[in-house]
Amino acid sequence: MTRIVGVDLPKNKRIEVSLTYIYGIGKSKAIEILDKLKINRNTKTHELNDEQIILIRQTLINNYQLEGDLKRIESLNIKRLMTISSYKGKRHQLGLPIRGQNTRTNARTKRGIKKTMAGKKKAPRK
Repeated sequence: MTRIVGVDLPKNKRIEVSLTYIYGIGKSKAIEILDKLKINRNTKTHELNDEQIILIRQTLINNYQLEGDLKRIESLNIKRLMTISSYKGKRHQLGLPIRGQNTRTNARTKRGIKKTMAGKKKAPRK
């Protein structure tokens, strides 16, 4: 099993797909990296030789922010929004959707399980 930037890559998948297991690398960035290094996208991960793995590892470490660093930067950005009391920061603190989604009926993922209200009756149907 190949290990790059602290992530075990699946050995039976194409390297193009395997690289997307690393946090911060999507399909387009994986293709860009492989094209830059002139590695065939259709080769399986276990078919790579040691030189190619080292090349990929060095390219990722030197040119991209991945995994822990990227997660840390993201959390620092959210904390900064909270400390300056921006609208987005307040929404993060309250655990509500940030980008203007409807919260009256939806947003169950953010708000949690429905709590039934005692004494609240439904409006009678006519």
